[in-house]
Amino acid sequence: MTESEKLILAPMDGLTDTYARELLTAIGGYDLCVTEFLRVTDSLFPARVFYRHFPELKPALNHEAHHCISRTKSGTPIFLQLLGSDNNAMAENAAKAVLLGAEGIDLNFGCPAKTVNRKDGGASLLKYPERIYQLLDSVRQAVPKHIPVTAKMRLGYDDQALAHDNAMAIQDAGADWVTIHARTKKDGYRPPAYWDTLLPISELLNIPVIANGEVWSVEDYFNCRERSACKSVMLGRGAMVTPDLARQIKYALAKEPIKPLEWGSVCSLLERLYQLMISNPDLHDKYVAPRLKLWVKWLMPNYTQAEEIFNSLKRIKDPYQAIQLIKMSDK
Repeated sequence: MTESEKLILAPMDGLTDTYARELLTAIGGYDLCVTEFLRVTDSLFPARVFYRHFPELKPALNHEAHHCISRTKSGTPIFLQLLGSDNNAMAENAAKAVLLGAEGIDLNFGCPAKTVNRKDGGASLLKYPERIYQLLDSVRQAVPKHIPVTAKMRLGYDDQALAHDNAMAIQDAGADWVTIHARTKKDGYRPPAYWDTLLPISELLNIPVIANGEVWSVEDYFNCRERSACKSVMLGRGAMVTPDLARQIKYALAKEPIKPLEWGSVCSLLERLYQLMISNPDLHDKYVAPRLKLWVKWLMPNYTQAEEIFNSLKRIKDPYQAIQLIKMSDK
């Protein structure tokens, strides 16, 4: 990764799945996506598990000339994120993912979920910098040198005491860059994000530091960059609330005007989401309406139309009825 202004779509469990990656990158602005985490225990997954979790790895059946493995249809590269604590299993699964076509491997040291942390994964490893080093070193040695290996961490578990040690462990183990969610596991997702704490870490490391946390707007993006001294930023929940946030930022960087996405375009986005989901024979219908509802709920801070239909929408179970209500809201 160069020191230019990169925008990365964050891995968010249950949110940035293959459908969201396709839709958000088609709007524009993103330089890279990272998948939701694939949890590794003590075994090597068969190829079908990688394809199910990371469908973009699987070549198109019609072998379309423009189709690239490990990229969205709009051409944005995708890294596979792995979560686990078994050095050998993580290394073996990373190597297999690369053989299947993954362009990069990202390791999760930031997930704050209790179910993950109780099983020695995610942010729980931030208590042990030496284990982070060993884990990343094992993956780095298993993956060809030209394939990026990166990591995502938080500032710490209960406090920030080991933030520098963990960041150094990641660098020393051979990571190409580190993304830092500027909160501890204890902080969860409560604002604020402590962007200022990333500045001394950026000065300490020789690899790029990617800032993450509480970037909801173009103004937040520039404030985050100024306070953290990070040139690249990972967008998380703000990407769901404002689907064109990355594009707005890129236009702002170029000092060019752009009109934010109107509700009619958002409805078209949601209709495309509906079409993508119902065209997947492996996805049960019962998941489609909840997915539409979830995104409409995320859109409520920016769009009054989303707020107006949500109470009616949340009672609907049939996917077709749900998308019809969404489409009618644009009349």
